[in-house]
Amino acid sequence: MPRRRRRDGELGPSAEINVTSLVDVALTLLVIFMITAPMMQGGVEVQVPKAHTESVPSSEGVVVTVDRSGAIFIGQAPVRWDEFERVFPAMVRAKGAQNVYLRADQGVPYGRVVQVLGAMKAADVATVGLIAEPEAVSPSAPR
Repeated sequence: MPRRRRRDGELGPSAEINVTSLVDVALTLLVIFMITAPMMQGGVEVQVPKAHTESVPSSEGVVVTVDRSGAIFIGQAPVRWDEFERVFPAMVRAKGAQNVYLRADQGVPYGRVVQVLGAMKAADVATVGLIAEPEAVSPSAPR
């Protein structure tokens, strides 16, 4: 039985899926998220010290920040020191957080950091962590 030939220019049904436009959209969204993700990380601007550390999920726990001038922030809300010891435990209970984190600018006096850390520990939380920038490890640096 002879095969039927298609005429030139006649296209038949194709079982192939064209994913080019899907890939274009996915890559465009990826670029948009890569550009906007750093902008979405809100918070108080501080220059934390560098150390060998692992990253902390930002959605976990309550973050207390001490900026270079010694001002205290719970999340992004500024709090005076005389209110901090009263407001902080209430904030932790309201959020139901087991872990709290302290971000302090590297220029803050050590005494101020210890003062805030002591007040955080007194709030009866499971863990108080210190946030630092990950330090670039050179291959020749001792561990």
